[in-house]
Amino acid sequence: MDALAYNKELIRFESTSPLSNVEVSNYCEDKLKALGFAIERIEYDDANGVRKANVMAKKGNGTGGVAYFCHTDVVPADTWSIKEHGPFEPAVVGDKLYGRGSCDMKGSLSCALAAADRFSADELKQPFYITCTADEEVGYIGAKQVAEKSKLYREMVEGDARGIIGEPTILEVVYAHKGTTGFSAVSQGRAAHSSTDKGLNANLAMIPFLAEMKAIHDETLQDPAWRDERFNPPTISWNIGINDHTTAINITPPQSVCTVYFRVMPNMDAQILVDRARKVAEKCGLEFQAHGNGAPLYVDPHSDFVNEFLEIAGKTEAQTVTYGTDGAMFSDLKRKVVYGPGDIAQAHTDDEWITLEQLEQGTEMFEKLIRRWCT
Repeated sequence: MDALAYNKELIRFESTSPLSNVEVSNYCEDKLKALGFAIERIEYDDANGVRKANVMAKKGNGTGGVAYFCHTDVVPADTWSIKEHGPFEPAVVGDKLYGRGSCDMKGSLSCALAAADRFSADELKQPFYITCTADEEVGYIGAKQVAEKSKLYREMVEGDARGIIGEPTILEVVYAHKGTTGFSAVSQGRAAHSSTDKGLNANLAMIPFLAEMKAIHDETLQDPAWRDERFNPPTISWNIGINDHTTAINITPPQSVCTVYFRVMPNMDAQILVDRARKVAEKCGLEFQAHGNGAPLYVDPHSDFVNEFLEIAGKTEAQTVTYGTDGAMFSDLKRKVVYGPGDIAQAHTDDEWITLEQLEQGTEMFEKLIRRWCT
């Protein structure tokens, strides 16, 4: 099978993050076994009791080699805009394959599978690993399970395998990405008709907290401590959300919620801002909860590993990106880059697609990397 055929089959699995990814994981396991991989599997129940699965696989001998990582979950497709076919009905139109996950990131996994098919296990003097995680789109939960529990992942780390986080980069070599951090603050009130004095408007306690969140927002735009010009944008993107859930203008809001989500860059401490927000919330009498976060990814762009990767990829300079990846959970793996087919601009869109050329080129590039570092 080529990458296009694999991608079509993978798209047909409705593996959105709220649902189980067990069926698509079973598919991956079956295909990997057929390609000569040894399998490790880790399952868990998410916070809503939904069963999830991670599949780790190894083809070849010894340790070291290449460790490829991808995720099998995709974002929901409730706003899918193409009338001719649904988001889980793959369709080739012109030079593009359409479908949810075609780009982010079942296309990348398809290229890795197609490339692996070009080598017998006996040819691989060092191994080629493929790891398929769950719940990347909702906080790298599956990757965290792999980092904590997988024997094959520990083997990758101890063998100093060369890591590839296969997210869409248009096959540009990426040496760094931003981290992700979030928290929420909640003010409790009491609903009543606003013409009476029986209610308690939850927004009143929230307003001074919002004022401080706005001050932090403005501060991070200018303060060099929260800027890194290697990224575009070079700021932490302090994003404030607010909601009081009222259904009519004459009801005192019984609850007011503020969420903040931001993206620190390497050598920045997100906890400083979380602690600052927590103190303000306590002063305002609000409930405060910090959410799971992912660390920035960074490797030395001038290292021997990155330079050799650039040479194989035919590129002159490594890049940065502003989105996060499962790589945030794989800090123990010292040599790694983000590298994969497809354009991140197409990820999560209501007409998601990947070009057939990127699928072909992605397969060729993964084959080159395996040949250089595993044979």
